[in-house]
Formats: sequence, C-alpha cells, structure tokens
Amino acid sequence: MKRNVEIKARVSDEAGFVRRAMEIAGTEPEVIVQADTFFDAPHGRLKLRRLSPDRSELIFYERTDTAGPKTSNYGIVSVDDPDALQAALAGALGIRGEVRKTRRLFMAGRTRIHLDEVECLGTFMELEVVLGEDEDITVGEAEAHDLMTRLGVEDNDLVQGAYIDLLEG
Repeated sequence: MKRNVEIKARVSDEAGFVRRAMEIAGTEPEVIVQADTFFDAPHGRLKLRRLSPDRSELIFYERTDTAGPKTSNYGIVSVDDPDALQAALAGALGIRGEVRKTRRLFMAGRTRIHLDEVECLGTFMELEVVLGEDEDITVGEAEAHDLMTRLGVEDNDLVQGAYIDLLEG
C-alpha cells in the first residue's frame, strides 16, 4: 500500500490561504468537483470517488483519527463502471453516506495541498505528503509541519477524522 502524512484543518481566511498556497506551489490550482460515497467497511474507510462521468476511483484508507500530522495507508483503483460497483458494494456493505466537495489542488513538490469547499460543512484544507516506499514517517511529518506554518495553519484549526465523520457528528 502507498503511504502519506496528512493533516486536515478548518480555513477561516480563504483568500489568504489561496495566496500562500499559490506562492508555495508557484501555479494556479486545479479545480476538481468530487462526490465520495462511503461504505460501511469493517475496518478503515472505503469510498467510491466520482470525479467526472467517465472517471471514478475506489479508495481504501486507514489512518488514526487524531489532529495534526498522521500516517495514512491507502490504495486507489480506477473504476470503469461506478454505478455497478456502487450497487455491488452497497449490497455487500451498505452505504454510510456521501460527501460532496469542490477541491482546489495545489502541488508543492510531492505534497498535495487541498482547499476543499465541503457541502454542509464549510471550507477546509488538507495536506498530503506522499512518502517513498521505505521513507521514514518523521521526514513527512516535518514537511507537513513546515507547510502548516507557511500556510498559516494554527494548531487550534486542526480537525480529527474524515469529512464523513464531521457530517455524521
């Protein structure tokens, strides 16, 4: 499985965040509209992400639900027939819920900086520092802390869990 170090935080100053993210990335963000259907997986989280009518992904991931940098183990599979897959998974596992968002993606080297406008929740940011196969987690954590500082993210902005958890809470 692939690994990354992630953080999630609320964003109160969207314009300032975008300005700082563009300075770090050196480019305009890619805008991606996403609809994630979460299934009742026995462990970890399993979601079907619809990116466009002809592009979907099945994503499984495991991570702790703590604030601040945390390791996520994940796998992503391209999906050709999302409707059929969703029906099969819903029948086998049940649907937990859906998260709809518009994501602005900034790339800073190997790190994905997301600015997410999540329906019914508000504006959030995520960092995903992609780790090499044998890379020590502390290197990714240090990179995440550095980017948090450069992006103006404070410890009291940090969020635990996934968007689906926040919607259910």
